[in-house]
Amino acid sequence: MATQRGFAVLWAASSLSNLADGVAFIAVPLIAASLTQDPRLIAGLSLCYAVVRLLFALPVGVWVDRLDRRTLFSAANVLRGIALLFLALAFHFSGPNLLVLYLAMAFIAILEGTADTVAIALLPQLVGDKKLDQANSQITATQLITDEFAGPPLGGVLFAFAAAIPLYSMGGLWAVAGLIALALPRSAPPTVDSDERQRIWAEAREGIRWLLKHRLVGALSMISGLASVGYMMAFSILVLFANEKLGLDSTGYGLLLSFSALGGLAGSAITPKLRRSLGYRNVILGSLALGSLSLGVLAFSTTALLAGIMLALYIMHAVIWNICSLSLRQRLVPEHLMGRVSAASRVLGLAGLALGSTLGGFVGHVSLILAVASGAAVFVLCVGLAWIGVEKEPDSTC
Repeated sequence: MATQRGFAVLWAASSLSNLADGVAFIAVPLIAASLTQDPRLIAGLSLCYAVVRLLFALPVGVWVDRLDRRTLFSAANVLRGIALLFLALAFHFSGPNLLVLYLAMAFIAILEGTADTVAIALLPQLVGDKKLDQANSQITATQLITDEFAGPPLGGVLFAFAAAIPLYSMGGLWAVAGLIALALPRSAPPTVDSDERQRIWAEAREGIRWLLKHRLVGALSMISGLASVGYMMAFSILVLFANEKLGLDSTGYGLLLSFSALGGLAGSAITPKLRRSLGYRNVILGSLALGSLSLGVLAFSTTALLAGIMLALYIMHAVIWNICSLSLRQRLVPEHLMGRVSAASRVLGLAGLALGSTLGGFVGHVSLILAVASGAAVFVLCVGLAWIGVEKEPDSTC
């Protein structure tokens, strides 16, 4: 019963946090656009956010393994809330300022990376191995609903009243999520003598070394990084593809993305049953093959209906892959290394996103169709890597 309550608390806190993320997805670019018309400065917010998360990913992993995870998860959310409330007050009393917005987003990027890594490390402590698939599916489904359906429209409506209102709302949601997280059970940090405590980068390297030595978890991390490249090659130019190849305006593009999220909800619902019936290896291979097929057909789609179906299938593949790979990592990584190994894997994913965005821009400049098709080709490589690296149905002692 205690573990059930613990998962319910984590789910509730994550739900509120994800709702704030959904509001931010729309509200922050709108706020930036109200401060400047320079697309480089607006896009720079996303770049700043990604770079900061990449730079702090490994230190965050060490903190997650050093400290009480409940306290860290709560503090990360409460501090995000306080930062947004101060930002809203600054906008309200001294006027909007782009530099302050950049600084706030950089600070929040560190805290979001912390909260995400802690949540991954906490889940195996709250549910048993057999329930990890179901628990990850439930959290993923809620994240899709809040991030894709509820948060963005709410952010747009709030911004229509005043730029500071979504900031107050995001801050409040994050702060409440942090307070709810205090109901989580404590996780005692490992007892390490002060003379045995290593420097933070030395501890981070322990997680990297473990990841490199473990064939299955290492392969999953490599696939994740490579899949991130394929994803961003297509999605970094998707808005242009939708406009030029499908003839969609901004409203149509938003509807297209909302429709695609339905595939994610379906994926979160069917993944536990698929895994029980087919095993991790077959589900992973099938999901990556679906990712390649859906992007390949999307590249040559000329109607919004076909493109929407392919995007829904792509998001379905992404959700199935994420649930399976995350559940495997949570089962196989030692508890005292969970933060550092998760952080090392996250670095590969973030680096893949950055590389994919760059390649997508260059290839898309030549041909939008080629950029999407190239993303599909990258997923073919992912299937090959999974065929080699994911050899059998693992158990918790692997």
